[in-house]
Amino acid sequence: MNELSPRAQRIIEDIQKIRVNDAPTHGGRVLSYVYDSGIAELDELAAAAAREVQAVNGLDPTTFPSIAVMERDLLGFTRAALNGGDDVFGNVTTGGTESCLLAIKTARDVWRAKNKQFGRHAVGRIVAPSTVHAAIHKAAAYFDLTLDLVPVDPTTGAVSAEAVINRLDSDVAVVVLSAPNYPYAQLDPIEKVARVTLERDIALHVDACIGGFALPWWQGVAQPWDFSVPGVTSISADLHKYGYAPKGISILLQRGVQRHRAQYFSIVGWPGYPVVNPTLLGSKSAGPIASAWAITSYLGKEGFAELVARTQRATQELIDGMSQVVGLRVQGDPTGPLFAIVCDEAVRPSERVDPHLLVDELRTRGWFFQSQPGCFQADGSSLPHSAHLTITPVIADQTEDLLDAVRQSANIVRGRSSAGQSELVHKAAAAVMGVLAQHGVGADGSGVDDVPSQVIHQLLAVLGFDPGVGDLPTDMSSLLATAQRIPSPIAQRLLTEVLALVVQPAADPF
Repeated sequence: MNELSPRAQRIIEDIQKIRVNDAPTHGGRVLSYVYDSGIAELDELAAAAAREVQAVNGLDPTTFPSIAVMERDLLGFTRAALNGGDDVFGNVTTGGTESCLLAIKTARDVWRAKNKQFGRHAVGRIVAPSTVHAAIHKAAAYFDLTLDLVPVDPTTGAVSAEAVINRLDSDVAVVVLSAPNYPYAQLDPIEKVARVTLERDIALHVDACIGGFALPWWQGVAQPWDFSVPGVTSISADLHKYGYAPKGISILLQRGVQRHRAQYFSIVGWPGYPVVNPTLLGSKSAGPIASAWAITSYLGKEGFAELVARTQRATQELIDGMSQVVGLRVQGDPTGPLFAIVCDEAVRPSERVDPHLLVDELRTRGWFFQSQPGCFQADGSSLPHSAHLTITPVIADQTEDLLDAVRQSANIVRGRSSAGQSELVHKAAAAVMGVLAQHGVGADGSGVDDVPSQVIHQLLAVLGFDPGVGDLPTDMSSLLATAQRIPSPIAQRLLTEVLALVVQPAADPF
C-alpha cells in the first residue's frame, strides 16, 4: 500500500475524530453488534482481502468470475456445517435481514404458485413465535403477508411446538423458527414443528443468523435444528457474526433446486443488459465476500471449533455468575453464545435490579450491554424488559472483570426502577398521550403518522432528546421505558424520528 499524501492523511484523521464517540469494536466491551475473535491478524487479513477486490462489482460474476469462486466456496463450507446435502443451494447476501427477506419472499411465491385457488396476489400468513427477529416483521410488511405471532412463555421466552402447530392451515405460506431467538437465546422447537410442516407441505425457515456459525460446534445442543431435520426448507446464517467477517455478509441456503431458483429475479425484456439477481441488491461490494472467504480459509473447521469452545466457556461462566446477582435472573434456558438478564420479580422490590438501569450504569464503567424493551403479546401476557448480551471469544479472559462490574453496578441501581413504577416515566407517557390526543391520535396510537413532525420534535424534547442538536440522549433507559408505556405505533413514530434526525443534513459539509 502506498503511503498517503498529507492531504489524504488529514482526511483519515478527520474520520478518527468523528469516531471518537463510537463504542469500541474490539476488546469485548460491547456485547452486541460486534463480533471480535480476539485474533488481531484476522482484521489485517480481512482488510487486505477486501482491498484486492475493492473495485469489483458483485453484480455480475460473468464479468468478475472471482466472485463466483469465493461465493461457491463459502456456500460449500456453510452447507457442510449445517448438514446440508446435494439438494441444498444458496447465495451470499449482505446481511441477515436480506437473507430473511429473501427466504420469506421465496416461500410466499412458492406458496402462491401451489395454491392458485387463493388468487395470484393472495395474502398468506407467516407463523412465528413473538420472539422472531424484527426482519420477519419487515418481510411481512414488504411482501404483503400477515404475521401471525405465537405467544411465548413470559418467564422463559420459549414457545411450545403445540402452540405453533395449532396455527397451521392451508393459508400459511411459511413458518419461521429461530436457532436461537435473538432476545433470549431460546432454541425454538424446530424438529417437532418440522414433522408437521413436512407432512402438510408448508415451508419452514430457520433463522440461524446469529447461531449459524456457532451452534455447529456448540456442545450440548438439546435438539437438531439444521438441514439434518427433513422439514427444514431454508436457513439463514450470518458470516459477519460468528464467521467474524466485516459487515455485511450472510448466507441463505434453500433446500431444493426449484425453491432456490424461485429466489431469483431475472429480466431480459428491457433495452439494457440482462439482469439476473439472486438477491435484493444489484451492484454490491465484493469486499465482504473476499474478507469472509479469507477468514474462513484461515480458520477452517478446527479454528471455528476452537473459537466456539472459548466462547462457550465464557458464556457459561457469565450465566452462572449473573444468576448469583441478587435481583437479576437469566431468562429461560439459553442455547448458544448469547443470553438476556431480566429483573427477578421473586425477590422484594427493594432487592430488584432493573436491567435498563443496569445497562446505563455499566456504560459509565466502559461496558456496553443492549437494552431490550418489554412488549405485550397477543394473549395479553407481557414479556419483561431485559438486557441482552452477545458473547465473543475475546471475553473469555475478562469474565471476572465483567462480573465485578455487573455486581458493582447492580449494587448502585438495586431497588430503583426505570419502568412501570417510575413516576417520571408515568408522567412522560401521560404527557405524550395528552399532546397527541389534541392532534386526533387515538388511545391505540391510530392517526399518529398524520401528526406534523414539529409536534413529534416537541415530544422528543420532553423525553430528553434535543431535535436541534441531533445527539442521542445518554439516559436511554428513560426513553425506552417511556416507549414501553405507550402504544407501539406512537413509540415507533418517536424512535423513527430520533434515528432520522441524527442523520438529517444541516449544511453542505464539504
